[in-house]
Amino acid sequence: MGHILIGTCSWTDPTLIRSGRFYPPYAKSAEARLQFYASQFRLVEVDSTYYAMPGEATARLWVQRTDAGFTFDIKTFRLFTMHPTPILSLPRDIREALPKEAGGKKNIYQKDLPPEAVNELWSRFERALIPLDSAGKLGVVLFQFPPWYYPGDEQRDYILSCKERLPQYRLAVEFRHNSWLNDKNRERTITFLKDHNLPFVCVDEPQGLKSSLPPLAEATSDISLVRFHGRNSATWEKQGITTAERFNYLYTADELREWTPRIADLAGKSDQCHVLFNNCHEDKAVNNARQISLLLESTAA
Repeated sequence: MGHILIGTCSWTDPTLIRSGRFYPPYAKSAEARLQFYASQFRLVEVDSTYYAMPGEATARLWVQRTDAGFTFDIKTFRLFTMHPTPILSLPRDIREALPKEAGGKKNIYQKDLPPEAVNELWSRFERALIPLDSAGKLGVVLFQFPPWYYPGDEQRDYILSCKERLPQYRLAVEFRHNSWLNDKNRERTITFLKDHNLPFVCVDEPQGLKSSLPPLAEATSDISLVRFHGRNSATWEKQGITTAERFNYLYTADELREWTPRIADLAGKSDQCHVLFNNCHEDKAVNNARQISLLLESTAA
């Protein structure tokens, strides 16, 4: 069985810090919080890199503040996954060099930028992850595509172009629309990922909604992943709320037990299985991560 790594999709969520139920009183600084988190879990997903381009200096600090064997999964900058991207989230020098028609927009997409600007952003993103990769602490680079990203040849070609942009890193793919996994497209989607050695991100999320993806457990590469988004149907597709509100959900032990045999099966088909909790509202994610660790230990015993 492959090694199972368990963690959460953030260690800096404001609601987690404010709850006062995870970090000890002395963990007031960014350094102390990461060090404490890394003493509790061996995996974390960095979500801040979705909202802003990462920097090499920050990545070096993450390396220094964690022990050998700790793993960072990195969520890709939103521009690269077809999400609307605030112009202010671009590096200043790139933003100031944009043509007037692009620079005057509040949100932009890759297609709005000159090719040289797109190439430079990809290059900077790649360089920023070098310290983690060199230290053996980089897990996967998560490409989470939006709900309006539907299956098609153009979309599959773009996914492959992302892999070509970051050839030395492991890209993992998460879809947010169930058309990728419906009866018509499921086999083609899984085969596509297997053929190109791209890890499929299994998800647990609210069911019965227009965009809901089924809790399909498939290993398409030597790394498998499961991301737990919670099952809060009332907030899943709601507009104008915070991320913490959207994922405000605490899994019960029985709900987690549904996944323990699936996770064991994924681990048996891959070298590593990454299990991440994205229900980052207060201390729900860290509590569920600890809980599933105990459940998996008891199952293995």
